Amino acid sequence: MTHDYDFVVIGSGFGGAVSACRLAEKGYKVAVVEMGKRWRPEDFPKTTWNVRRWMWRPGLKLFGFYNMRPFKHVMVLCGNGVGGGSLTYANTMLIPPKTVWSEGAWAGLANWEREMPAHYETAGRMLGVTENKLPGPADEMLHQLAKDQGFGDSFYKTRVAVYFGDKPGETKADPYFGGKGPARTACVGCGGCMVGCRFNAKNTLDKNYLYLAEQAGAVILDETRVTTLRPLESGGYALDTERSTAWFAKGRRTITATQVVVAGSALGTMDLLLRMKQQGHLPKLSDTLGSQVRTNAESIVGVRFPDTKGKRTDMTGGIAIGSGIYIDDHTHIEAVRYSRGSDVLGLIATFLVGGRGWRRIASWFWSMLRHPVKFFRASWPFGFARQTLILLVMQTVDASLTFRLERRWWWPFTRRLSTHGPRIPTYIPAANTFAQRAAEKFGGIPIVSTTEILFDLPMTAHCIGGCTMGADATSGVIDARHRVHGYDGLYVIDGSSIGANLGVNPSFTITALAERAMSFIPPNESTKEGAARRSDAVAL
Repeated sequence: MTHDYDFVVIGSGFGGAVSACRLAEKGYKVAVVEMGKRWRPEDFPKTTWNVRRWMWRPGLKLFGFYNMRPFKHVMVLCGNGVGGGSLTYANTMLIPPKTVWSEGAWAGLANWEREMPAHYETAGRMLGVTENKLPGPADEMLHQLAKDQGFGDSFYKTRVAVYFGDKPGETKADPYFGGKGPARTACVGCGGCMVGCRFNAKNTLDKNYLYLAEQAGAVILDETRVTTLRPLESGGYALDTERSTAWFAKGRRTITATQVVVAGSALGTMDLLLRMKQQGHLPKLSDTLGSQVRTNAESIVGVRFPDTKGKRTDMTGGIAIGSGIYIDDHTHIEAVRYSRGSDVLGLIATFLVGGRGWRRIASWFWSMLRHPVKFFRASWPFGFARQTLILLVMQTVDASLTFRLERRWWWPFTRRLSTHGPRIPTYIPAANTFAQRAAEKFGGIPIVSTTEILFDLPMTAHCIGGCTMGADATSGVIDARHRVHGYDGLYVIDGSSIGANLGVNPSFTITALAERAMSFIPPNESTKEGAARRSDAVAL
């Protein structure tokens, strides 16, 4: 049977973009199916108050690139669009500690410590990773706090996927791929990386991997959702698709491929594969599917500096995450910022109190009575981005959840992803102490998210796992080469394959793992372009 494509890649985030690029360069006919929209720098919103362009809720006609998905155990922040999470992530490219390779599901399945450095190097070159060259007030403040509290030696400027150039705002021809890539504009340090870069400085995937994939012949089908993935008796796979941004005229169609790469992010991949297993299309999928889902054990705290006595604070200068520190062996803190006016997350900020469960809620109400002015200022959304030092706390302490498809009492019409397992700690004493000391030193108000106080619900932008590796289907969904157990030609290459708690932003590791997975797939010898495109890829 002749298929429409040699490979279909579901998703265009870090795993999908790498896969599409390398497969196209090797001479395969490739299509990328992406649920979100294609974005240009001029399309991004100026602030997060432009909810229609920022939030992704197609059922409500919100066609942005940022999504907040609440579950019983966690609030997951994720991205949609051509480029996936790279459109809204904070550019940070960190290598996790070596210990992660000997922990969790992937331990012993490969010589990770020997293999991965080369793939990190390739990923860093492709993404233009460099040290932050525009530190801002938040970074200077974090450095001072680290020195005062005895962690000064651990301070570092983040390594980020940003084009800094020679002069902020200056546009130059492709600086990365010998003229084969797009022109770029140097970062102006507006702090708006997570609201979408409007200045063409952020090295999002549409500027590198996806751009080169299209140059090599890959086709990107944006605003398209895969509803069914099923193997064909004659070999290969059929994918039923529909228009993701339409209510009625959904333009349903079926495309076929010899092989399929599922790279829809941890949530998207788990959702699709769980449905296919439940509906009988992929019944041989491992029963471990949906288990070992991790979140980096995160908490978001901060310090608010309200304008007083004519003083007008501005913490927005720099890039989204410009620096970080380690306050102990397993706790990592990064200084975060949003662009001026992007204050929507201020709606869920509140006065920081410690404790757990009902005691924490009681302390929160008591603080409202004891410090009404501070409480009001901590919770007032307007001016949040400009006035706030946001501290993202991540830990390597292992804690995991299990995701399942269930009918919920409040929406019994369809099955939805739901979480199970012990609660992920939202109260990290060391982080709270750090924020409180920062507030005391600089005269601010310590803050935390309301979801942590009232619902014991942490937020994470780093949902990983759920399709982890194993020697066979009894211990994992995929093998060490990302091949799905029981299904030839089916791969999972995204954050869902990560088998341990990294303790750092996972984007760099996902990219490097994807590079490794692609290294095992040979060039398409049946096409004249295969060998030539492979040579071009090596040259890059």
